[in-house]
Amino acid sequence: MTSPDAIILPGSTTRFAATAARLAALAPGHSMADWLSFMARVASAQQLAVAAVSIIEGPAPSAVDRAIDAGMPPLAVDGHRRDPAWRAALSHILDAIEVSTLPPQARDVTVRIRAEGAASIEALADQFLHGEVEDVAAALYIASAVQVYFTALAAKLPADKLRLLSQRGLCPCCGSTPSAGLIAATGKTPGARYLYCSLCSTAWNYVRAACITCGDASTIALQGIEGDVGVVKAETCDKCRTYAKMIYQKQDMRGDPYADDLASFGLDILVAEAGWSRHAPNPLLLVARPTS
Repeated sequence: MTSPDAIILPGSTTRFAATAARLAALAPGHSMADWLSFMARVASAQQLAVAAVSIIEGPAPSAVDRAIDAGMPPLAVDGHRRDPAWRAALSHILDAIEVSTLPPQARDVTVRIRAEGAASIEALADQFLHGEVEDVAAALYIASAVQVYFTALAAKLPADKLRLLSQRGLCPCCGSTPSAGLIAATGKTPGARYLYCSLCSTAWNYVRAACITCGDASTIALQGIEGDVGVVKAETCDKCRTYAKMIYQKQDMRGDPYADDLASFGLDILVAEAGWSRHAPNPLLLVARPTS
C-alpha cells in the first residue's frame, strides 16, 4: 500500500499565482465579489514579489540538521532572523497594489506603510508573527510580504531531511498553524489529508477524522452550508469546541486551500454562531488584539 508523502514543500514560483487565479474565478457572482477580486490582486502582487526574495539563501545545512535533531522546525519563527530582503517584497506588493484602483482609505494605508522607517516595519512584522496585531489594515500587507518571504525559504529546505513535528497540527518547516486542509482527489494517495501552512505554504499529511487542534477523534463532525456543492466544509470538534476548514478536491479539482478558505467566510460565521472557535486565524483575515 502506498503511503502519502509526509511533507510537500511549496512551489514558490506557482503558489501565489494559483491562489490569485482561484480567487479571480470565485469572485464573479459571489456576495463578497469586490473583496475577493481585491485579494486576487494581492495574491498576484505576492507572486510578483517572489523575485525580490528568491536570491536569499536558505538556512545553513548544519542549522537545519540541528533543528531536525531537536525536533524543531528549521524556520521556527521565534528563533529566525529575517533577511531585510523581505521588506523589498513588501515594497513590490505595495507597488503592484497601487497600480490598481484603490478606495481612498486603502490608498492611505499603503502611503502610511511607505512612510514608516525600517525599524517600524520590522516591529509590525514582529507583532504579526507573534499574534499581537494592532494595525489590522497595515497587517494585511505585512502578512502578505512575510508569507512570500517564508514561502521562498521553505521551498529551499531539503525535503528528504524534514520530519513531522510531535505536535502534528503545526507546520514542520516553521511551526505555524495551518490555514486550512485539503483532501486530495488525485496523486498516489487519493483521499489523503494535507494541512497547508498559513505562513510558509508547506503542506503536511495529517490523519483523517481527527481534530487538528486536540487530536480527538470521538466527536468530529462536518458542517457545511445547505445547498452548496460541498467544496469547503468545517470539521468541528466537540471536545475542544474548535473547527478547521477542509477543501474537498473531489468536489472541485480547482480547489485551493488559501483561496477557498477566504471565499467561504460565510461558513466561518455559521459555525462560530453555533459555538465553535476557529482553530487558528487566517493571517489575511485578522482581528486586532491589543498587546499586553
